[in-house]
Parts: sequence; structure tokens; C-alpha cells
Amino acid sequence: MLGIGWALRRRIRSSEDFFLSGRSIPAWIAGLAFISANLGAQEVIGMAASGAKYGIMTSHFYWVGAMPAMVFVGLFMMPFYYGSRARSVPEYLKLRFDEKTRGLNAITFAIMTIFSSGISMYALAKLFELVLGWSFHGCIVLSAVIVLIYIFLGGLTSAIYNEVLQFFLIVLGFLPLVLLGLKDVGGWSGLTAKLATVATNAGFAPGAWTHSWKYMDSPSHNPMGMEWFGLVMGLGFALSFGYWCTDFLVVQRAMAAGSMTAARRTPLIAAVPKMLMPALVILPGMLAIGLHAARGGFLPIGSDGQPEYNLAIPMLLGHYLPTGLLGLGLTALMASFMSGMAGNVTAFNSVWTYDIYQTHIRPGQTDGHYLRVGHAATVFGILASVAAAYSATRFNNILDMLQLVFSFVNGPLFATFLLGMFWRRTTGHGAFYGLLTGTITAALHYGLTLPRGAVPGIKGGFLGAVLHVYPSEMALNFWTALFAWTGCFVATLLISLFTKRTKTDEELRGLVHSLTPRVQEGHMPWYKRPVTLAVCILVVSTILNIIFW
Repeated sequence: MLGIGWALRRRIRSSEDFFLSGRSIPAWIAGLAFISANLGAQEVIGMAASGAKYGIMTSHFYWVGAMPAMVFVGLFMMPFYYGSRARSVPEYLKLRFDEKTRGLNAITFAIMTIFSSGISMYALAKLFELVLGWSFHGCIVLSAVIVLIYIFLGGLTSAIYNEVLQFFLIVLGFLPLVLLGLKDVGGWSGLTAKLATVATNAGFAPGAWTHSWKYMDSPSHNPMGMEWFGLVMGLGFALSFGYWCTDFLVVQRAMAAGSMTAARRTPLIAAVPKMLMPALVILPGMLAIGLHAARGGFLPIGSDGQPEYNLAIPMLLGHYLPTGLLGLGLTALMASFMSGMAGNVTAFNSVWTYDIYQTHIRPGQTDGHYLRVGHAATVFGILASVAAAYSATRFNNILDMLQLVFSFVNGPLFATFLLGMFWRRTTGHGAFYGLLTGTITAALHYGLTLPRGAVPGIKGGFLGAVLHVYPSEMALNFWTALFAWTGCFVATLLISLFTKRTKTDEELRGLVHSLTPRVQEGHMPWYKRPVTLAVCILVVSTILNIIFW
């Protein structure tokens, strides 16, 4: 990892090289980096923890909560991002709306990336503390230093090529773990039998951990505590589209592609391995909770009396893999954590430099000055991530915490983008106050509700009165995102109707769907067109939903 950063350091001659790789990355590299940026601790540790806590319903984060949104961003949103030549998502908001909307999003996004990076740092430290006996605090410092060095040397290009390397390391490291685990429990049928015990012990029907849709008629019938409407609208719409379509962490990888066509293909190429990832990251969690029920005490018990779901992967690694394979598995995990941290830190330094510092603090400086500021922002982002890592200790499933952060930031933001891209009447005042309203709505909902078994505080209910108790943390997150999206959408719509447009149609050309020339791909064979790949992705993901219904 450090070697890649050192090898690429000579290619970093300008701020665009550092923040956007000079827009020269091939589509397949950008595609693998696109998925690897999302393949950090939240994917590996968090999805495995959710597999143990919620069962196969966690697959909804892929086949409902990723595939449609990744197709949408590739076909419809990348022409706006790439064609506008915006260097970040907040900069696109400035071009479409105004400076204050850009500033608000830049601040909230910067905070979100810090928390996301901190989650990766926390997960890595817990892993090495448990498996290798290293100091938790020492592991946090070590991971921070490694990521700091290779981003400082190579910028986004270093992060992208490391992410591609890490993708293959994760696949090679986790495949043996899954195969050994399945062989031990007697294949899928043996695992199903063990998970039936888990479900009945929790008061659910025997198939609650192995069916993704069958028990979603009522929140009381499944471990996630969700009915189909809340899941489809909260996760499948507000959270998933909010993340994949507006999160600069992943969009930045597509914006580094070498052409418009390559940029559109990037999320579609990423979707192919993404839809198969449940076999590598959810199945281990299901194996861990199955073994916990069958053998008693496979997972450690936390202070809240619940199993430590975050430790599903580390416990499986220690249980199944011999020394050589254990080293490969630990390497894969370390790669995923570094990927998550680096992705968030590179997104943070871009947004801080372009959308906050250059715009509001020191405009009109030289390119070299902003490159130095980017280096300084990288250092600050790493230090802030260290502080955020300690807040993750309050959650037994880090994915619960991550989705909470997304519900506050990405939920309302997608409403702003949806109106801004498809309704030219949307105004800057509407977008700004709509975003503000959506974020406040999320805070009010979170502050007045609580997941079952939690005490008022960081997990909700902090406003004094608890008006509703959700069956799980994830159910609370999904509904918070849906409330945030609705609040932002309604406020933006109403305020835009009562305020004057400040952008002419000419200024909005290339930024609004009806005013943007269509991408012409008639010269390409039908099987090479992005829309063909998009249809195949949706068909296969639908089949997977049916198989695990």
C-alpha cells in the first residue's frame, strides 16, 4: 500500500491530479474502486454483524438498497456530474443552486466522512485487539499513520489503485472462510437448520433468518423489525439513492474516469461484483450466529447482554483459518479497513479544500497553495477520524451507526438532487432551506424515538419524550431517513414555488435533465451500451430476490 503511494507520487503535479486523478482512470479500474470505496469496515464487519443480527434480510442492502440506485446514477446522474466538470458533489450544488446550498452540504458531508472513517478505524483496532492481542489504542494510531502516508504521497490515484488491490485481497481472503464454514455446518441445509434454532429462540418463525421477504408483512415477524413499505421506501429509496447518487465518496471514483462513457459504466461495472458480495460478507455473520446457537457462546457477550455482532468475522477467522490462511484473512480485513478510511479521507480533503477553504476562507490562491491545503486537510481528517472511532464503541453493530449517519445527510440530500435535476423551477432558497428542514426533521424524529432495549442518549430519545419505540436500531434508521427525505422534499417544493428563480435556462444547461443534451451512443454496439448492462443487472438482482424470498 505504501509502495503504491510512493510509486505514484511523481504523477501528482496539480490539485486536479491529487483530488481527481487528472480524470484519466480506465472504466474497469474506476469500477472496482467504486465498489472498493464501499468495501470498508462497514461492508465487511458491518454486513457480517448484520447477517448475524438480522439474517438474510441484510441482503436488502444489496439487491434492493444498491442495484437500482447504482443503475440510476450510471444512466441518469453521471452525465450531470461529469458533464458539468464539477470537482465535487457540493460544487455541483453551487452550479445548480447557489453558494449557501453548497456550503451546507459541504459541512454535513465532511462530518459524515469523518464518522465513516472513524468506524473503519474502530473496526480494525477491535480486530487486532481480539485476534492478535494488540493494544486497541496502538492499533488506531498505526492505521492512522499508514493511511496518512499513502494518501499524502499519491492522493486519489493512490487510493484508487490501492482499492483495486484491496478488492482482490478481500475476495481471496474471505472465500476460504465461507467455504470452510459451510462445510463445517453441513452446507446451506445445515446452516438453515441452525438458524431455525436462532429464530425460534428469538420468538420468530423458523425461517426468519433465511428468508428475505417472506416475513416482512409485519415488523413483529422478522428480526429487523421492518415491514415491506418501510424497507422499500426507507432503505430502497431514501437511503440507497441518497448514498449512491449523492455521496461524493463513491461519485468521486466515477468522476476520475477518462471519458463520459467510462464514467457512466463505472457504477454499472461495480454493480456486477456488488450483487454477489452477500456470499462473502453476509454469509459469515449467519454462520457465526448459527454456531453461537448450536455450540453456545461462540460470540462474546457485550455489556448490554447481547452478542457482540461486530466480532462475527474475527471469531470465524480465529476458529477456522490455520496460520497461513489466517494471515491472508487478516490481510484482507486490513485492506478493507484501509480502503474505507482512505476513501473517506480523500473525499474529505477534496470537499474541505474546494468547497469550504477555497470558496469561503482563501479564494484566489495558486494551485500549489490548494495542493498544500489538501495535504493539511488529510492530516486533520485522520486526526478527527481517531476521535470518531471512539464513539463507535457504543454500538454492537457498526452498520447501525453508519446508516444513522447516512439518514441525516444522504436522506434529505437526495430529495434536493431529485427536484434540482428534474424540475428546473427549484430555487436556491428552496434547496438550502429544504436541506436544513430535512436535517432538522431527522433530528426531531431521532430525538423523539428509540430502538427497543436502548436508553435515551446517543441511540435516540434525547429530547426527553419518547413518542415511539422501534423494534431495532435499523428500523429507526430507515424511518429517520424517510422522514428526512419527506421533510426536505416538501419544504424545497413549497419554498421554490414562493421564491424567484435566480438561474436562467442557459445557466442550467447541462445541470437539469430537460435542458441537457442526451448522451449519444448510437455508434456503439448494443451489447456495449450502458443501458444493456443496466437491464442485465436489474434482471439478475430480481432473480436473486426471488431465490431467497
